[in-house]
Amino acid sequence: MNKDIIYIDTEDDITAIIGKIKSSKENVVALVPPKRTGVLQSAVNLRLLSRTAEKNSKKLVLITNNKALIALSATAMIPYAKNLQSKPEIAEIAALEIDDGEDIIDGSQLPIGELAKTADNKPSEDLTDDLSAIDIDDESSKDISMASKGSAKKPKNNVKVPNFSRFRKKLFLGIAAGILLLIFLIWAIWFAPSAKIIITAKTDPAPVSETLILGGISASDVNKNTIQSIAKQIKKDVSVNFTATGSKDVGDKATGTIKIENCDSPSSFSISAGTIFVSDSGLNFVSNSPATVPGLSGSAKACQADGTGAGTVTVPVTAQQSGTSYNIAATSYSIANVSGYVYANGSVMAGGSTRIATIVTAEDVQKASQALVDLPSDDVKQQLTKQFVNGEIVITDSFTIDHAAAVSVPAIGAEATGQAKLTSSTTYSMTAIAKSELEPFLNESINKQISDSKTQSIYNNGIDKVKLSGYLKTDTGATVNVSTVGQIGPKIDKEAIKNEAKGKHYGDVQSTIESIKGVDSVDVKFSYFWVTTVPNDTNKIEVQFNVSNA
Repeated sequence: MNKDIIYIDTEDDITAIIGKIKSSKENVVALVPPKRTGVLQSAVNLRLLSRTAEKNSKKLVLITNNKALIALSATAMIPYAKNLQSKPEIAEIAALEIDDGEDIIDGSQLPIGELAKTADNKPSEDLTDDLSAIDIDDESSKDISMASKGSAKKPKNNVKVPNFSRFRKKLFLGIAAGILLLIFLIWAIWFAPSAKIIITAKTDPAPVSETLILGGISASDVNKNTIQSIAKQIKKDVSVNFTATGSKDVGDKATGTIKIENCDSPSSFSISAGTIFVSDSGLNFVSNSPATVPGLSGSAKACQADGTGAGTVTVPVTAQQSGTSYNIAATSYSIANVSGYVYANGSVMAGGSTRIATIVTAEDVQKASQALVDLPSDDVKQQLTKQFVNGEIVITDSFTIDHAAAVSVPAIGAEATGQAKLTSSTTYSMTAIAKSELEPFLNESINKQISDSKTQSIYNNGIDKVKLSGYLKTDTGATVNVSTVGQIGPKIDKEAIKNEAKGKHYGDVQSTIESIKGVDSVDVKFSYFWVTTVPNDTNKIEVQFNVSNA
């Protein structure tokens, strides 16, 4: 008769052994326990194995030499064999002994519930017949013999047996998952829901055009049309190079002396430094220092004839201009602003030389000044604009450039040995207005256009589209034109909308709010897909207004 041999490990529990018996495809099942019987030391477990074999129409036999296990098998009416060479038999209960000092529970004395009722205390003749047919010459008998010596190899067993430890882990994981699910449901139902009600209203444009006085650091005053302004400045020296175009003789000037004779009056008189003496050839010489001419001491006629009694003085002079043409011999001179019989006779004039040099002219400086004004300033304008970091609205037209008096190096009339340079200390400035300062003026202008404050209100004051132009600097400050377009629409109370919408579905909210005069459309956006109702907590409701023609 065909048989199945099942090797039992010390780690196997009763459920694992039962599973192996049930999964066996043979009618005869031989159980080979380990050296230490483990789970088979319980009479209750043996009764369970016997009951399982009976329900599954299988004949069960224990292959063991353990006397204690043989004695226990008798209580469960399970036959045993020492090996596959011996004939299976059922041990007698009277032969029960304790072997090797092991503590064996006498299963015949234990209550086993319903199993006791089903146990058959008589050996099965069919079982004996089936076991007698076991062939001890097959290869399995060798393995059984080795198992009896404790060296049996564990056969492969692909049958999955329920594991209580694994079941317990799965149970704990299931409980944890249930707790997390409960937490999620609490959050999803009570905390997550929120709604945003988006109301699009029909509005009318409200144009704004005002001329405001820039008041600098002074506080804004809507009644006086004066608004506080912010100015930024950048100061730096700017310069341009230019080419001098003038020419001049910068050689040395001739020098000498002139003797003055007074034959006109007994009174003395003075001449100042810089007095011009004109030679007979028309060349001008200038006195280097002031001098006093003594009065006539004798007869005027005699003096005029031969110079007797004349009051005389000698003064150093220098040619008015440089050049060799002023190197002249001794000659007489006339004295500017002196008349009468006063004579001037000069010595030899010498030392004059000629050297033509390039000099800076006034016209050169004027052209350079214009080039200085025309220098590009876009970079400076951008730098000034970036200084307004608090969202101010910049008045582009207010960008001004203030040049201080330009200085030329070399100066006008001086010799230029290379490129000349014109430098000016320059101040760049720009003005802006803070949005917070401008909004009251816009609101004031739009409010004047509202006919009924009970049903209409400002939806948009146009601050984001405002334009500042026409900047004009005056003696007392500056003015600027402000223009924009605001929006006037129906007056709707946000809190009233929240209270009206709470607890309602999308369609109910939409129909309720759209019935308000001036409302164009209503949309409700929920926080999550499972949220279909506006929360009852108004703190979780947001109302947003849009304008259809903004």
